[in-house]
Amino acid sequence: MISKKFIKSSLTYTLAGALPMASAIILLPFYIVYLPPESYGALSMCLAFSIFVQIVVTYSFDTSLYLHYHELKGRPEALRSFISASFVFMLGWGLLVSLFLCIGGQLIFSYFIPKKTLSFFPYGLISVGVGMFQAIIKVHGNLLQTREKPEPFLWSNVGYFILIAATTIIGLKVFPNSLIGPLGGRLVAGLVVSIWVYSRVFGEFGIHLKTPWENTSARFNAFTFMYQLQQWAINYFDRFLLGIFLPLAQVGIYDFAVKCLAGIDLLLNGLNATITPKVIQLINKQEVKGTSPELNRYYYGQLSVMMVLIVVCILLLPIAIVLLITFFGKKSAYAQAIPYLPYLAVLYIFKSMRLYFVIPYNVLKKMDRLTLISIGVSLTKIVLLVVMIKRWEISGVIGAAFIVAVLEIFLLRMLLAKDYQYSYNGFKLIGAPLLLMSVIIVFESVVLQQYALYVHIFYNVLCFGLLYYAYRNELMLLKSTKFIK
Repeated sequence: MISKKFIKSSLTYTLAGALPMASAIILLPFYIVYLPPESYGALSMCLAFSIFVQIVVTYSFDTSLYLHYHELKGRPEALRSFISASFVFMLGWGLLVSLFLCIGGQLIFSYFIPKKTLSFFPYGLISVGVGMFQAIIKVHGNLLQTREKPEPFLWSNVGYFILIAATTIIGLKVFPNSLIGPLGGRLVAGLVVSIWVYSRVFGEFGIHLKTPWENTSARFNAFTFMYQLQQWAINYFDRFLLGIFLPLAQVGIYDFAVKCLAGIDLLLNGLNATITPKVIQLINKQEVKGTSPELNRYYYGQLSVMMVLIVVCILLLPIAIVLLITFFGKKSAYAQAIPYLPYLAVLYIFKSMRLYFVIPYNVLKKMDRLTLISIGVSLTKIVLLVVMIKRWEISGVIGAAFIVAVLEIFLLRMLLAKDYQYSYNGFKLIGAPLLLMSVIIVFESVVLQQYALYVHIFYNVLCFGLLYYAYRNELMLLKSTKFIK
């Protein structure tokens, strides 16, 4: 059974880890008031660029910390050296990346945003700083989770969240209809928290000016880094392709719809961050690597939570968006995002399934295979996006995401079958989620908009019915246990 301690720590990590990114949700009303869709579209491209910089600066230390910490914790001095040297490396590497982008950044912006008023100076340069600070904060957060320190993790994220929200709102009020406010706010918040991170890391582990790969594998970081870049291309490059083919206002509408569903993303990331250390420990203890009933329970539970959250969001988000637009006024163009929400929401079913099949690659250090899969998937998606955006615009982006999600899960399952034994309940992991997804896609395509509320209520009834059927034996056992007591 899953322990109370695990549930408590899971909630702490999930809620705390969600706070910095939750600013995307909290700030949506202010974006509606102070930014027209075209400005919001430009902002979304800058933030996607900052995530690219974050991945480059991080250089996959967010992932390697999970693994190497457990490998080195029996050797305290080697562990101290590895952690300190990793943060020293990121600082120096981040400065070099920033210098390079100062020279070539304008060429990148000019190519992906032709004939549009978004320059690298100052917006791109600020985005570089935001990405660098986000990298430092993310790696530190992963270190706290790996060390199972929920309280520092909670309060560091609370502070970061408050700083992002406060500085951004002040910036939007001082610089309305400008990107200086939201980008500058994140830059200031990231700088403050990064200074705190380095004072804490160097204070505890010292300053080690040596290679972080003295006791670890540089090859793992290199392959993981390539994999993360490809994942960025899969998840964020669509904004830039939209910027090439469509007006920035359309980019804004698409990103607004995605941000409205950020709550699902945040919960999924939080749950996965809590599950991952437990799963790594379970797999490392096995002589023959493969799934187990205990391991499977974590992912069944995660997927069930995602299903519930998806149908609840599909029901409530359109109502909330209409109320926000009505209350705050004039920028009714944001209502164009509502029809895309159900299709974007059900994609999180694939994202949750994917985590089940991708974790063994990290634990078994099969990053070469994972990178190969990611290269194929990312190239496929780029080709599909170029073809489908021209014909179906935003709907083409969503359609391409469905195709590559199925392709990636299939490849993940197939290419590790010889090294990792899969055994799972097909209905809990695949059947029930895909049935719910299929019903939503079909009904959204054929039911008239005036009946949308009733249909969305039906999705919730169907979801809970499927989960009851999937877990009926566990529920009966629980009832029997209580009755016996």
